[in-house]
Amino acid sequence: MYLWSKLSGAQWIDAWEERFSGNANFVMEYIKGGKSVRLQVYCATKKDADAIFGQFGGSVRKVKDADWKKPVDAPRPLKVRDVFLVTAETEAKKLAALQKEHPKRELIIIPPEMAFGTGDHATTSTCMRFLVDVSRERKGRKWTVADLGTGTGLLAIAAAKLGADEVWGCDFDPLAVGVAKRNAERNGTPTIVMKDQDVLKWKPRKKGYDVVLANLFSTVLIEAWPVIAKSLGKGGDLVVSGILASQAWAVFEGAAKEGIGFSKVVKKGKWVTARGGWFEDLAQE
Repeated sequence: MYLWSKLSGAQWIDAWEERFSGNANFVMEYIKGGKSVRLQVYCATKKDADAIFGQFGGSVRKVKDADWKKPVDAPRPLKVRDVFLVTAETEAKKLAALQKEHPKRELIIIPPEMAFGTGDHATTSTCMRFLVDVSRERKGRKWTVADLGTGTGLLAIAAAKLGADEVWGCDFDPLAVGVAKRNAERNGTPTIVMKDQDVLKWKPRKKGYDVVLANLFSTVLIEAWPVIAKSLGKGGDLVVSGILASQAWAVFEGAAKEGIGFSKVVKKGKWVTARGGWFEDLAQE
């Protein structure tokens, strides 16, 4: 086993919790005094630990079996509207039991790995619910999806299962892209295209997408609005999240400068998720 660790200021704990949400091997300890935290992730291979080090710095060391800390329990299954049951379970017998217990729901299997978006975090779960609503409104029509900051690929997978004709996802973290591709195969949605792409450097296709999902940090959203606007087609639906409530106004102001507004906003704890689109389209609703 290998251990990645890093010291960070306590003011960044929300961002770190967001980044590693759902990872059963992530540990965060407060340093005496409360102004700093020690972040730790236990990894099965040095390659996995080095990948985190390459992205966030810190340090990597090999640990003895005696040092290994037992992972916390995987997140509980998440119900999404009356459509999905998102589970971290991978054993066939347990999956069969879950399906028998929830016969009218489709299972989406997302085991905890080194990528954000297992469904247990408020941002991802609310995005899922908005996505189900969008799919129902678009029933009978063809629609395309771009999932920006795909993480585990959960939203992209859900979109494909909800009937999207084309789904494209990206993440700036190559490790997350690998996880998302494995999950797409695992869930029977191998046609999803997953790319290693920094949203801030992305050049969207000219015709845009019917539905754009952007579960990103507030700071990234604010900087990425010009790109996100180019990716959203006429009459398109936009779902954004990863927004700390204290930063929501700045995020919405940035969107307004690009002609984008939000008709539905949900706050859960410290986090905000919103659904919207072009001002002219919202005015016609």
